[in-house]
Amino acid sequence: MINILFVCLGNICRSPMAEAVAKQQIQQMGLSDKINVDSAGTGDWHIGHPPHVGTQRILDTYGIDYKGMKARQFDLPDFTGFHYIVCMDRKNLQDVLNLQPDSDARTSQIVPFMQFVPGSELEDVPDPYFTGNFEEVYELVQEGCDQLIRWVIEREDMAHV
Repeated sequence: MINILFVCLGNICRSPMAEAVAKQQIQQMGLSDKINVDSAGTGDWHIGHPPHVGTQRILDTYGIDYKGMKARQFDLPDFTGFHYIVCMDRKNLQDVLNLQPDSDARTSQIVPFMQFVPGSELEDVPDPYFTGNFEEVYELVQEGCDQLIRWVIEREDMAHV
């Protein structure tokens, strides 16, 4: 099982949206038994809360399930529990890199989400908690998750599935 973790600031907008979208895409590709996704936030303000109402609305609009999702904080065991830690912006990436233990004590690869959105001039997924633009984030997440999953399939030599 390949484990992917999406990380944003509060784990109520971007990373749970990416988790929900990726889960749906993985299910549609018939890979639910091979790829698992989760999400976390670098901050602790929203621990235990469901996704932001704006995230819920956009996921409802596109028929994407998010039931049972609750915010949690990124923690040191995530470095060994996940193969890929995908950060939604450069600040989240830096925060995760600052927390990482010695390279011997981690097995994950830490990558920026926007590397999977070819052609975009953005370096970060904008935070809709502040911008209010959940549709823009959804479009980036939809494209990025699709490309990320294809990248993981190729890297993990899962092309035969």
